[in-house]
Amino acid sequence: MAEISFLPKARPDIERRLNARISGAGHRSMMFAHGYGCDQNMWRYVAPSFERDFRTVLFDYVGSGGSDLTAYDANTYASLDGYADDVVALAKALEISDGVFVGHSVSAMVGLLAARRAPGLFSTLVMVGPSPRYIDDCEYEGGFSQGQIDELLASLDDNHLGWAEAMAPVIMGNPDHPELGAELAASFCRSDPEIAKQFARTAFLSDSRADLGPIDARVLILQCKEDVIAPISVGKYVHGAIPGSEFVLLDATGHCPNLSAPAETTAAIKAFV
Repeated sequence: MAEISFLPKARPDIERRLNARISGAGHRSMMFAHGYGCDQNMWRYVAPSFERDFRTVLFDYVGSGGSDLTAYDANTYASLDGYADDVVALAKALEISDGVFVGHSVSAMVGLLAARRAPGLFSTLVMVGPSPRYIDDCEYEGGFSQGQIDELLASLDDNHLGWAEAMAPVIMGNPDHPELGAELAASFCRSDPEIAKQFARTAFLSDSRADLGPIDARVLILQCKEDVIAPISVGKYVHGAIPGSEFVLLDATGHCPNLSAPAETTAAIKAFV
């Protein structure tokens, strides 16, 4: 009788493209999505706490971390829709249903778009430091003027590494822990400069306010008490625009509580899911 060879199942293209990493033993899936200039490593203090009860899914957006940089297309990723399409494709490839999506920063809006695009994939959304629009607009307070965003993008264009080293500590906050700002700066610097510039425009010039509103999912909004990127006024705006959502003000400061306050972040998510 011929010897039977058992070969490992080939990974779908979307899993390879997004450098997906699957862990955990639960039947329900929890997907963690990183913010601008970061990668899945930013969840290393949070995601393992859910592996006993969930199948956890970590990934890198195209252009970030260990993703396939050759798959990047400026037109595809000129809006958040391109990133949301990838989230939907990955979730479908992993046969996720009734899942939990945990999105940090710009990924909060990406997760919302994905949940609207493919109802049934995610029944729970956790938004960590969300912002539907970073630029002030009439009575809406996004935290930045148009001029400030233009200046930020121009600085990034002129000197990507210098921008990263200057902005990372500001975004991270927590000056008493400079190693956190240094880690974020290193993450920014590892990004492909051209892709980073495009992603910055996509993120900071986006306007997802029209995508808020009623949604067939439970929604948790985690807001840091001091955040230069997404101030409390923005978190409360998102909360007010999504009926039935829950708003939790963390004692954490800065824009990355998944790094600066992982225990508090984890506890808040566990209490909700």
